Amino acid sequence: MKNVYHPDIHHRRSIRLKEHDYSQAGAYFVTICTKDRECLFGEIAGGQMILNEYGRALQSCWDDIPSHSSHVRLDAFTVMPNHVHGILVLMNRPFVGATHASPLQNASPLQNASPLQNALPHGPKSHSLGAVVGSFKSAVTKRINKLRGAPGIPVWQRNYYEHVIRDDHEMHRVREYIAGNPARWLKDEENPANIRTGDACVARTECVAGGSTTGRMSGRRCDGNAK
Repeated sequence: MKNVYHPDIHHRRSIRLKEHDYSQAGAYFVTICTKDRECLFGEIAGGQMILNEYGRALQSCWDDIPSHSSHVRLDAFTVMPNHVHGILVLMNRPFVGATHASPLQNASPLQNASPLQNALPHGPKSHSLGAVVGSFKSAVTKRINKLRGAPGIPVWQRNYYEHVIRDDHEMHRVREYIAGNPARWLKDEENPANIRTGDACVARTECVAGGSTTGRMSGRRCDGNAK
């Protein structure tokens, strides 16, 4: 069905793909939501997303990702009132330089990582999907908090969702899903108006999506910065 993404992939708990290296080249579908589903980025009108000042800052940060992570190519993307959907394509041989939200650390073993990342072995692997998403989240948080004069206030939920896009068919389906998201806002599970006590499918408080493995398709919940 046109503009309908598979619910097993997008709205159920998943198991991480243990065999997959998330720093290797590939296409990844990511979903990132705001803390407490707060509608920060604008509003839907006539099935179209109207960005406010924060939404425009977010869009700018997304567009800037390749400038800070030269191994990343951007694909389909949409901003919703309280979440974003996008496709990030990781290429081979990443350039070692400054990340989106932290300066180059000349003395650091990981040249583009923050001091905290270098000190903690469980942080995202350099140049990995997690590192790119974490840097993007941090950059957006800094821009928005500067605009609203509220440093240190979290913008994002801690987790995000990712799905490895396996082939051209999946890429087409995900692109359609992303493009059609604003038109489905009234029925979106992340729409605060749809939260109902006791409804596990609608009232989920964390924006983590994944799914039971379906054919060649699977997803996982990813831990990241709550920024």
